Amino acid sequence: MQYKATSVEDYISQTPEERHDVLNKLRKTINDNLPEGFEEGIQYGMVGYFIPHSKYPDGYHCDPKIPLPFMSFASQKNSINFYHSGIYANQELHDWFVKEYPKHCKRKLDMGKSCVRFKKIDEIPFYLIGELVTKMSADDYINIYETAIKK
Repeated sequence: MQYKATSVEDYISQTPEERHDVLNKLRKTINDNLPEGFEEGIQYGMVGYFIPHSKYPDGYHCDPKIPLPFMSFASQKNSINFYHSGIYANQELHDWFVKEYPKHCKRKLDMGKSCVRFKKIDEIPFYLIGELVTKMSADDYINIYETAIKK
């Protein structure tokens, strides 16, 4: 589902009411743990966390007018999805997350390349997400990103 939001607050207000508390808690978890160099806003119709042009003027190689995307979350029809480019781009971080997940959640991990789907929103492992958010700085991600696009 895509929402036509102009701010994070606007995005959350457009989601089903029973998700508002969970989305606000997810947002707070991310913002409380977000390293310096990232900013929050709406990107690709979702709540996004990105490296602004003031830190990385080149922007996203697919569209340089867009700040470099890093992480986001979205309210979908059957789940809340959390996207983290670091677990896609860094195998060590991916392996850590996959290993830690069962310690925080009873459900089987439902994960794509960078997407973690939470179908039971009352079982989102906020502590684990907070810890994941701290594990990659903006500079770390820029280095990984530049190495990948130069190949």
